[in-house]
Amino acid sequence: MRAPSGYQLAARYRLVQPVGRGGMGTVWRARDELLDRDVAVKEVRLPLVLDEELRAELCARTEREGRATAMVAHPSVITVYDVVTEDDRPWIVMELLKAQSLEELVKAQGPQHPVRVAEIGRQVLGALRAVHAKGILHRDVKPSNVLVTDDRAVLTDFGLAALEGDVSITQAGIVLGSAGYIAPERVLGDKASPAADLWSLGATLYTAVEGRGLHGRRTAAAALAALTSGAPIPMDNAGPLAPVLRGLLQIDPAVRLDGVRAALMLARIAAGGTAEEPIAVHRPPVRPPGAAPPPTRKPPHRGQHRAENRPPAPQVLPHEPHPTGAYTAVPIPAQRRRPAEGSHRKPATYEVPIGPLTRSFWNLVRIVLPRRFWPRKFRK
Repeated sequence: MRAPSGYQLAARYRLVQPVGRGGMGTVWRARDELLDRDVAVKEVRLPLVLDEELRAELCARTEREGRATAMVAHPSVITVYDVVTEDDRPWIVMELLKAQSLEELVKAQGPQHPVRVAEIGRQVLGALRAVHAKGILHRDVKPSNVLVTDDRAVLTDFGLAALEGDVSITQAGIVLGSAGYIAPERVLGDKASPAADLWSLGATLYTAVEGRGLHGRRTAAAALAALTSGAPIPMDNAGPLAPVLRGLLQIDPAVRLDGVRAALMLARIAAGGTAEEPIAVHRPPVRPPGAAPPPTRKPPHRGQHRAENRPPAPQVLPHEPHPTGAYTAVPIPAQRRRPAEGSHRKPATYEVPIGPLTRSFWNLVRIVLPRRFWPRKFRK
């Protein structure tokens, strides 16, 4: 049952109007009456066909993913403010963005330019890497879960995926993912992994740049059959994005493009380059033979004033031969000292002679004044 407009959640969030609907719920624009701000509230609606065990498991997973998403601080990750359990179902309170989803953008404008798609992919990949570093897997990367503003691309809807309709079923009875955007290994029953999120990102970027889904298949089985048939992936508008898409859409996760390399390639394309552009390495210039050495930091005139003012030192030999064959010692000339050298180290002192009149006057002062008032030179 869907909540009506004006419903107050947790005595704090007032639902104003729905801004989007999905397979498992509705996104509301709401008002946080405590902090006086607009927020987005995700209302999770559970199908009536689920038994109590599956409902409890899905609610617990939603609450756990909502709290885990709140741990990630990244500009391309939707900010989660609160997780509320009311009416036996979870509600996710998030930041409200004035943006369009990538799916709506493609429907309204058609295929996007490869440079813009590369920038969107770079930001979303940064969000995925931040989420994976926290041990969280998105499991439902697709165009409808990527919000695009003028300068941001934000990944949303963590852990809130559609039920089986076009995806396979696990032992628990459900699997998170959407047909056409779920990785091949997950269709075959393997567990989710960061590599599976990267495959979903590749399929999302393919839809954005080509204007259509991968192989145009509406079910996961049909998409998997097309991928395993060996037919090349058609790319008409990808341009410089083609190497990135081929690397991300590899069927084998072991040879799939990793997040670090994909981020580097997307950043090059977003900057107007190519995916395989070599990294510029700074090397010092090679000096041709016979060329003058480059100038050093030390000025050429530094220290010359000392060498010019100093007379050349005479070459002194310890002994010189005598004509008779004997050796005689040669005296070493004494070093001359400049007149002003060393004068700054010891201040000069001058003795002022004392006349007889002054001495008589001082003898009288000695009798009148105590010794502690005498000048220092007369205390000796």
